[in-house]
Amino acid sequence: MTTDGKLRWGILGPGGIAQAFRDGVKNSKTGTLAAIATRNPQKPGLAETFPGARILDGYDALLKDPGVDAIYIATPHPGHAEWAIKAAEAGKHVLVEKPFALSAFEVDAVLHAHRKAGTFAGEAFMYRLHPLTKKLGELIVSGAIGEVRMIQSSFGFQMGKFMPEHRLFANDLAGGGILDVGGYPVSMSRVIAGAAAGKPFLDPVKVMGTAHLGQGGTDEWSAAVLEFGNGILAQVSCAVFVQLDNVLRIHGATGRIEVPDFWFAGGNRDGGPGTIDIVRPDGTREAHGVGDTAHLYSFEADAAADAIRAGRQEFASPGMSWADSLGNARVLDAWRAGAGLEYEIEKSTRRTTTLSGRPLAKGGTRIGKRAIPGLAKPASVVALGFEDFRTFSSAAILLDAFFEAGGNLFDTGFVYGAGKTEALFGEWHTNRGTRAESVIIGKGAHSPLCYPDVIGKQLTVSLDRLKTDYVDIYFMHRDNLDVPVGEFVDAMDAEVKAGRIRGPFGGSNWSRERMDEAIAYAKRTGKTAPGALSNNFALAEMIHPIWAGCIAASDAPYKAWLTEHQIPNFSWSSQARGFFTDRAGRDKRDNAELVDTWYSDSNFARRDRAIELAKKLGASPIHIALAYVLAQPFPSIPLIGPRTLAELDDSIKALSLKLTAADLSWLENG
Repeated sequence: MTTDGKLRWGILGPGGIAQAFRDGVKNSKTGTLAAIATRNPQKPGLAETFPGARILDGYDALLKDPGVDAIYIATPHPGHAEWAIKAAEAGKHVLVEKPFALSAFEVDAVLHAHRKAGTFAGEAFMYRLHPLTKKLGELIVSGAIGEVRMIQSSFGFQMGKFMPEHRLFANDLAGGGILDVGGYPVSMSRVIAGAAAGKPFLDPVKVMGTAHLGQGGTDEWSAAVLEFGNGILAQVSCAVFVQLDNVLRIHGATGRIEVPDFWFAGGNRDGGPGTIDIVRPDGTREAHGVGDTAHLYSFEADAAADAIRAGRQEFASPGMSWADSLGNARVLDAWRAGAGLEYEIEKSTRRTTTLSGRPLAKGGTRIGKRAIPGLAKPASVVALGFEDFRTFSSAAILLDAFFEAGGNLFDTGFVYGAGKTEALFGEWHTNRGTRAESVIIGKGAHSPLCYPDVIGKQLTVSLDRLKTDYVDIYFMHRDNLDVPVGEFVDAMDAEVKAGRIRGPFGGSNWSRERMDEAIAYAKRTGKTAPGALSNNFALAEMIHPIWAGCIAASDAPYKAWLTEHQIPNFSWSSQARGFFTDRAGRDKRDNAELVDTWYSDSNFARRDRAIELAKKLGASPIHIALAYVLAQPFPSIPLIGPRTLAELDDSIKALSLKLTAADLSWLENG
């Protein structure tokens, strides 16, 4: 900071929004503009446009500048996540022009980087810090219009003509209205619904969106309906090719609130009075104002500086907290999905680097490797499941991070995501060039199509989706006791001989008896014997199956069998699906699956011991649960399913815990 305690701002990108923030900093109480980074420092007029600021050549120069404390990221949308992550790595605080990133998955990755760096990160919704927003919340809470029932908000303008090179029409720049201005009515609806519920914001329980996609492949006018759990409905709309009225209307039981041009606090960026009108059923109006105010963009500059000085990493309400920005991004994701809008730059053909803009790094060691009987190459000690993802851009964030940490074992299945998981992994390893290093688990013959002749047919489809000619490990996803086990062994043995399965195969959710019978049949007939299992295995024993046909291997007889045969078990739900987190507890019975599957006196006793051991080792109970699976006296490979980078990092922490045989015995039996 400067000698007089002002925050030294640097602006990354010299466009129009950067000039608006320049004026905000100039009129702020806490900041000064120190530098601006541009890829064209020779552009005429820069010094005049940003007087007093050092003009830096390239964005990296701003990250390295010791005279800059915080960076305002004003690049086109696709650069937001990359440069916000790089700023965190450089130890710089950031204020990111909305949208924070292209998707909630990207937002989460940015926040993860700043969480680790200990730096501030905020989304620059300038109107949220203006006194008018606070006043609006106070009116809602006071019951000025009674129970809030509906919200109507729009932000749209008419560009005049289609200009393919303009960022608002350019698919490569994530143009269109939803990301550019749709976030305003969405964020406003969420903050109003939250105020009505006594919370800083509220996320909708349902989003129904649509849009008109123009010739540039971007949304030119769009609309969505948001349904909130407290009964409020919000109609939101945005446009870059339609002049909307841009009036915020909040309908309550005893009247409505109207605010024109709310996004600009009454339409004046430079400051001035802001007014909120309450309209009664008889048409009478009551004006509520906040008086003359400072420059619209000065409020976010001061709020960011206040947070940084206080050591906070996010805005205080009504600014956009991290959870608020994530929730907003999820609504925009759902709106885009409803409209069928995925930008070309999000697809595998274009997204050839990691989110930070760098090539995928190889040789990571945070996740160790181990030998698996029957497999020619080493595999990571945990396998990554990722069936929750539906786009390449979202899945690649987690896949990249897992691989860069040293993970190379990936769990796929014919039925996961109706084939989407396999297709996404095929795109990823092709794009990243990782097939030779990767160990792919394939699964097929899920009930009700659990028959020998299905195995080859489904494997053909899976290999096509996976963009490879073999899987490294293969499991039948279920068993069918009406079919002699030898017929299944014959079918899988044929795929081994054809080179389409190049490592061990076996059953998922198979009993010991069927495994014994299958191994005996193979020995008797000279066929390849099953050499792997994928049953549930966890510190908590499954009381009732999560899904029909599921089998656990957590009881003493199955553990003894695995130890005797040294058969590797690839355990699904290896951490008992949240039983060892705060989601579970003897008095917490709101999650029917947890209660039905894991709640028992013996499991709670094991949970209590896991909590005790975690305190002793400076870990968490969920770490103990994963370390327990890894420490078994037979090859035990957990399948983990993190949805975020934070969850992945948390799982990796457990890999450093080394439990002894005495620890295992005590956790099991006390």
